[in-house]
This record gives sequence, structure tokens and C-alpha cells, in this order.
Amino acid sequence: MATTPAPCSSCFSTSQSKLKDLKKTQLGYGPILQAKPIKQWRGFSSIGNGPRIIRPKTEHLERRSTRNGVVVGVRCTAEGLERGLLVGRSSSIEEVKVNVPERLKVVAMVAAVMCLCNADRVVMSVAVVPLAAKLGWSSSFLGIVQSSFLWGYIFSSVIGGALVDKYGGKRVMAYGVALWSLATLLTPLAANHSTTSLLAVRAVFGLAEGVAFPSMSTLISRWFPTQERASAVGLSMAGFHLGNVAGFLLTPIMLSSMGMSGPFILFSSFGLIWLMTWALKVSNDPKESSYISKSELLLIQAGKTESPVKNDKLPPLSLLLSKLPTWAIIFANVTNNWGYFVLLSWMPVYFKTVFSVNLKQAAWFSAVPWGTMAVSGFIAGTLSDYLIKAGYSLTLVRKLMQSVGFIGPGVALLCLNYAKTPIAAAVLLTIALSLSSFSQAGYFLNMQDIAPQYAGFLHGISNSAGTLAAIVSTIGTGYFVQWLGSFQAFLTVTAALYFITAIFWNLFATGERVFYD
Repeated sequence: MATTPAPCSSCFSTSQSKLKDLKKTQLGYGPILQAKPIKQWRGFSSIGNGPRIIRPKTEHLERRSTRNGVVVGVRCTAEGLERGLLVGRSSSIEEVKVNVPERLKVVAMVAAVMCLCNADRVVMSVAVVPLAAKLGWSSSFLGIVQSSFLWGYIFSSVIGGALVDKYGGKRVMAYGVALWSLATLLTPLAANHSTTSLLAVRAVFGLAEGVAFPSMSTLISRWFPTQERASAVGLSMAGFHLGNVAGFLLTPIMLSSMGMSGPFILFSSFGLIWLMTWALKVSNDPKESSYISKSELLLIQAGKTESPVKNDKLPPLSLLLSKLPTWAIIFANVTNNWGYFVLLSWMPVYFKTVFSVNLKQAAWFSAVPWGTMAVSGFIAGTLSDYLIKAGYSLTLVRKLMQSVGFIGPGVALLCLNYAKTPIAAAVLLTIALSLSSFSQAGYFLNMQDIAPQYAGFLHGISNSAGTLAAIVSTIGTGYFVQWLGSFQAFLTVTAALYFITAIFWNLFATGERVFYD
């Protein structure tokens, strides 16, 4: 009995031959590709979301087949890459789809806003140099102007943390960006009006920016499994530190080309653009996202050690402050902010005063350390995640990262007292800031470890204490320089504080959960 041949079998044979002829000009994959009728194939996300079955629209492809030729599928195993090739008698069409995990999109948006957050701060640190010369401010009063940002920041940290715990990071971050972009835009107008107006606008600016870190911390804890969290923070903080670079490099250019208002208009415009994208694309929690795949959602949920929590009320403050791990976090934040804001606020002034470099040169010397800090912060996060995956205890990893983040900068700042050239000073500052970024994988993540349900509020408490320290250090530096005519004494005090806090951290910090429902 004769057997009826399978329809189009000769067509598939012909298509295989054509595909081999086209392998170099069309795809360049080499002779290992083989054509097969499309049924289904597997694709993989770029960060281990797991396989997912993709079923092409068969009826649609069959209609294309009757018009243009035979439908041929090409299977390509690569991370996040799925390809379908339609080969016809007279032409060929290649369709490419790249799947980016939704949590990567979220952390990219967070990194972008953290970059903007810090760039908006730095604009004033650079612009204040010609402004002080114009208005005849002393070093001590310059410290007061520099610290005015922190006056509002200290109050919004606790309030912002509580709001984030209740409403989520998306909404709180959006309102914060809108308000601080407006304050940035108004800063040059306020400076032209009066010093009081300038101080008030900078305080409002700080009030708005106080919600950024609690929002970032909570969003990352919800969107990333525990073993990826340090890397996500590293990426976000890389954006934050690159904001320093952008601010230090762009501000002198904008000041010389557009005048005092130029950099403030530029960065406030960036805030508006970011805000429109954020409102449409990001959700508070991956469970609320309409873009995330089921496999990615399962991966995120499976990688969390704590159960999901949602708090509508504040925890007793006495409860949080009754535990030494809480104080370890608070002291670490105090020390980190003390050193960070001294360097952020005074670095351009330091290079101009000590080494007599002009504003543009000072900006370059100031920008390099922050650029390397962005890279080292990501390295710290990746190393932390690697150690956790390798089986080291969370407590050990947190203590190790924080020890590097405090002892390294302390030694570098002591050596800075003996720098004789601006290049030597820039190298030492680069070492200090690069190693301080290891704190991102230390105390910064530890809030989610010990109190996931109160992390936003705890972040606000520790950040308020850190902000108070930043105010003292920023103003204190100005008075020290005015009284002693040198930065050396204050650099030594800062180094000693780093060493003392490193000891306290290693004695009392823990990676275990301390507070339960």
C-alpha cells in the first residue's frame, strides 16, 4: 500500500539547504545551526529566571507560509535571547526578542534616581565657591550654608522611613523627586533674593531628599532575593556615586556657559523626565507588577529568608533601641555620614585652599574618587553575595564588609595629612572613598537583616542620627579650618571615629533577625 508523503517534506529539505547557504550572511552562527519546524523552544532570562516555554502563534505563521514560503525555526541557546527566522523564496525576515528581568529594570531606575539625588547635592557644593567669593562669606558661614541641606534632611528620614513602610517606596520616592527637583530649580532665584531664602530652599531640598534612601532600601528588599540584594544595592549606589562625578564635572561647565542658574535648571529637568518614566513602569512590589513573568516572581519569593510583611503602625521606639545590634547600625550610620559629608562638602574647597588649584581643576580632582567609589561599591556587593552563596554566615559577611568600609578609610585619611601634591591627595581620597563603599554591604543592608518589617523606620532613625553627625562635621570643619588654618586636625578626628566604630560594630552587629512580629 502506497504511503502518502508528508506535506512539505521536500520544502523542509530545501529550506535546510537554503539555511546552510545563508548561515554566514544571515546569522553568522556557523554550521551547527539546523532548521526545524517551529513547535516550541526554551528561553532563559539573563539572571536565572529559569526556563519558560514560548509557543509561537502557529496559525499566523502558517498563513505567512502560504504567501512567502516555508516557516523555519532556529533554536539559539543564549541568555535572554529568543529568535525566530522566517525564510521565504524571495526574502527572509529575522525577529529578535530580548527578555530583560523586570527587577533589573527596577534597579536601573533606582540607580538613575540615586544618581540624580546626589548630583543635585553636588551642584551646590561647587556653585558655593563662586557664590561665597561674590557675597564675601567666611569659612565658618560657608559651613552653615553647606549644612542647610541637612536641616530638612534630618527630619524627613524618620518620617520618610515610616511612610515607606506603610505606602511603599514607589509613591514616596516619586513625591520626593518632584519636591527636590522644584527646590533645585528655585535655588539660584533664592540666592539672588537673600541668604535667608537660600537657606530655606536648601532645607526644603534636604527635606525632600530624606526619603530617597529608605525608599531605595525597601524597594530593593522587595524586588530582590537575599542572595542578590547586595549586588542590587551596589548597582543603586554606583548610580549615587556617579551622581557626584556628574555634578562635579558638569556644574563648572554649566556655570561658565550659562551662569549660576545653568546647572540647577539642567538637573531639575532630569528629575521631571525620570519621574514620568517611574510613574508608568515601576510598582512597589513584584506581586503588583503587570510586567514581571511568573518564573521571575517565583525566583524572588523563593530567595527571601523572611516572610512578606506590611506594617500599618510604627513599632515602639523603645523596643528598637533596646537591642545592641540597633545601636551598631546607628553608630555605623553616624560615622559613615560624618566622613562622607566632610569629603562631599569640603573637597573642592580643600583642593583650592591647600593646593591652590582653580575651580575646574578642583572639580576634576574631586570627581575621580567618587567615580572609583561607584565601581568599588559594586565590587563589594558582588563579593558579599558570592560569600553568602558560598556558605559563609550572614553575620560574618556583614562584619567583614563593614570592617573594610571603616578601617580602610581611617588609614587613608591619616595618610592624607602628609600629602604634598594634589595628585597624592586625590589618590588617598580615592582609596578612602573606594573602601568606604564597602559599608553598602555592611550596615546599609543589616537593617533588612535584623528587622525586615521595620526596615524603613529603622533606616530613618539611623539616618537621622547620621544626618545630625553630618551637620556637626560639616559646620565643624569650617570652624576648624578658620581657627587652625588647616584640615589636618579634623581629618585625624574623623579617622579616629572610623576606628572606634569598627570595633563597636564587630562586637555587637549580627546578621540574624532580631525583631519579630
